[in-house]
Amino acid sequence: MSAFLKFVTHDWYFAIPMFIMSIAGITLVIWRLLLNINLNTNLNEFLPTFQRVLEKDGVDGALRFCRQRTDLIPRRLFTAGLEVSKQGLAASRRAMANALELEILPDLNFLLPSILAIAKIATMVGLLGTVISMIGTFSAIQQAQGQGGVSTQAGAIGLALFATALGLVTAIPLVYSHVLFKAWVARYEARMKSAAQKLILLLQSARQTQAKAAARPTGAEPSSVIPKR
Repeated sequence: MSAFLKFVTHDWYFAIPMFIMSIAGITLVIWRLLLNINLNTNLNEFLPTFQRVLEKDGVDGALRFCRQRTDLIPRRLFTAGLEVSKQGLAASRRAMANALELEILPDLNFLLPSILAIAKIATMVGLLGTVISMIGTFSAIQQAQGQGGVSTQAGAIGLALFATALGLVTAIPLVYSHVLFKAWVARYEARMKSAAQKLILLLQSARQTQAKAAARPTGAEPSSVIPKR
């Protein structure tokens, strides 16, 4: 611990940026985690409710219902499909695919490049700090020939390695978090594609029901009765 404190006080021009990057990385990870929590949709609860609203109030009522939601799949994906549903199922499918690729996925990847960048920069800054410290240490060894040599500079060599260690301590959790977030985005994308397909099936079923209701006669015309003689 004393060696680490010595590194912080002696090589503060490397330690302070490393601490700042560590705090920034932790902040971004927590921020992204909170965003992911707010985006989750329980499809097992949502889809039956959505189907009842679609059957009762039609497409317009289902669209209002989705716009009132705060989770991502109803508010962004389903809304995109329902807004153009009157143009046909193919139009709804294209609208949801465009919303997924151009709007939703960029939002899901928000902050992930920054997290990975901090991890890479922290590693390189740590290595730079070690290299610069080692250069200074070897210069001191050369000047101290005959006065103890390497043995007097062993502490300085160990001190130089703290920069690399601090960079790795910062980078490893951030890289791991980045990998987990990318895996979560891939799984969520698969869920959204599945939900989009279910919406197409629900719209198709609703159209068939409306077509059958429109084809069913509302009442038979009274037929003339010929009296028997």
